[in-house]
Amino acid sequence: MDTQKSNTGWSDTELEASIDAYLKMWKLEQAGQAFKKSVENRLLREGPLALRSASSIEYRMQNISAVIQQLGWQPITGYVPAKNVGAGVNARIRAVLEAKAVLDTETYTATADEAVLEMRATTLQKRSIAAEPQGIVNPQQVSATSTTYVRDPQVRAWVRQQAKGICEGCGSNAPFEVDGQPFLEVHHVKHLAQKGSDCTSNAVALCPNCHQRCHRSSDRKAFTAGLYSRITRLIPE
Repeated sequence: MDTQKSNTGWSDTELEASIDAYLKMWKLEQAGQAFKKSVENRLLREGPLALRSASSIEYRMQNISAVIQQLGWQPITGYVPAKNVGAGVNARIRAVLEAKAVLDTETYTATADEAVLEMRATTLQKRSIAAEPQGIVNPQQVSATSTTYVRDPQVRAWVRQQAKGICEGCGSNAPFEVDGQPFLEVHHVKHLAQKGSDCTSNAVALCPNCHQRCHRSSDRKAFTAGLYSRITRLIPE
């Protein structure tokens, strides 16, 4: 019975077996094919997870969903991401996913290189970002020929997705497309140079005209105040 099963720490073999089962179901769901979670749970208990209870396997699947979601992917329907995933378990799950080359983690990595940032954000913009990214509260300043900041490509992509090709400043359509995507520039309402965050609560998608208006126009303060009043996700910093 479940009450007799082990509650000790999971071995690497057990963790990998649970991830393999999760990925099997994940790929089936992505392909629109049917599967039964209860059957996969039973197969695990009859095999590599014989010492684990049905409920502990269910919770492990929720741990995996949480990591999948953190990486910007859509978790399996029905496996609600666990709210509290220990740092150790999180790191172990990520390591297995990376070893299996399931997730393109480099694309999700923050960078200070504008060209690389734009390339990664464009790639991510074509994917479904399941959860609002956390971003970087205190972007690290790095020195090159000019000063720039490390920024999160998920934040740039997510903000553009929310805008749906419409400038959040003037309401006009994006002026052109890049790689099949409507082009809008992502502006930090409180500038990074003023110690603003690289978070969705401090970022808007603007057409080039409105972006320059935020930086150069004589009414830039009033225009910025209008952004705060219209866009509910923005939080003054």
